[in-house]
Amino acid sequence: MGLTAASVGVIYGYDLSIIAGALLFVTEDFGLTTRQQELLTTMAVIGQIAGALGAGVLANAIGRKKSMVLIVVSYALFALLGAFSVSLPMLLLARLLLGLTIGVAVVVVPVYIAESAPAAVRGSLLTAYQLAIVSALILGYLTGYLLAGTHSWRWMLGLAAVPAVLLLPLLIRMPDTARWYLLKGRVDDARRALLRVEPDAQVDAKLAEIGSAVSEGSGHSGGGFSEMLRRPYLRATIFVVTLGFLIQITGRHAIIYYSPRIFEAMGFTGNFALLALPALVQVAGLAAVCTSLLLVDRLGRRPILLSGIAMMIAADIMLMAVFAQGHLGGAGLVFGFAAVLLFIIGYTLGFGSLGWVYASESFPSRLRSLGSSAMLTFNLVANAIIAAVFLSVLHSLGGAGTFAVFAVLAVVAFGFVYRYAPETKGRQLEEISHFWENGGRWD
Repeated sequence: MGLTAASVGVIYGYDLSIIAGALLFVTEDFGLTTRQQELLTTMAVIGQIAGALGAGVLANAIGRKKSMVLIVVSYALFALLGAFSVSLPMLLLARLLLGLTIGVAVVVVPVYIAESAPAAVRGSLLTAYQLAIVSALILGYLTGYLLAGTHSWRWMLGLAAVPAVLLLPLLIRMPDTARWYLLKGRVDDARRALLRVEPDAQVDAKLAEIGSAVSEGSGHSGGGFSEMLRRPYLRATIFVVTLGFLIQITGRHAIIYYSPRIFEAMGFTGNFALLALPALVQVAGLAAVCTSLLLVDRLGRRPILLSGIAMMIAADIMLMAVFAQGHLGGAGLVFGFAAVLLFIIGYTLGFGSLGWVYASESFPSRLRSLGSSAMLTFNLVANAIIAAVFLSVLHSLGGAGTFAVFAVLAVVAFGFVYRYAPETKGRQLEEISHFWENGGRWD
């Protein structure tokens, strides 16, 4: 079940990368200015913010499973709307609606995985979600490259409907999570769902533990956002929303959305350099996700996360050096490509793989989807800032100044994670909740 849910990451990853290729040719067809290009890229992120804000309420109301089914159906329809757009306003609307479905997905899918996975493999299954995202990132860049010769941006956008349609029958057959069933008082359904995940579990004891955690919220307005802003969960809320913001403000989506523009600024030319090179970068990212997947439940969350951020800082410094020297020719281009490669490896190993883990581990059942929603909302606000201003900042500050800003932000992120991120390896979700209830300390 967890792997099927993680596969929903494919629609997110494909959309992230395909817009980079499509943007090159939409700009030609519609005669877009720099600001209009930024607006088109940002529109999906604005939709994601709205989706993330409402996702927690939706997931609690209709369930994690039904939310995912709704996601893939809506995504397929809105992808086709984008492909058949005949004007910029129509395409902007399609991107906004598509972003709305993705915003719901990035909240609901990690929650479903966290609630349906045994503690021993929960980190790996949540990392598998990032694996699906990065795999689809590669697919999106390669699709853009293969269709670049005919400038077929409509096919680039429309093909996004295919994985959504393929996932639909798999999602329909899945049950919801035991924790959501108990949240709704459906004990028999919860027992069946739990046995399906952990056949050897002591079901009654486990259900009692989960039920106790769920019932604790009965006197707190049903586990709403207001509870997250009060003790004992205020500390957890501040942690996850700050982490969510830092994950994106450090620049990962600048490279994903605008990698063709970044490589072009370095001096690369041609469709292979502008669309196939980003795919090669994401292949390295895929290897980093696999590494994180194998190690997260062995070494723990903190060592991997801190190592990834350190790589991002080193990559930012390398990119500052490349852009400070201007167009260096062969050796300089190789060094610049290596810097982008290192950045993506570091991000994907750390933030990319483990941000989802912390989003889904930090709150009790009644607040889990709302907590993930809050984290992803701040994550997407930072994403929107990057998408909206990156090209303009690159033009005004130059590459060296832009990546100097990212380097400073990455240093701040390293310090924050080092000081505040707990190690949750091997711990039950209910135990992690008690960490925050205990003022950020383990019993």
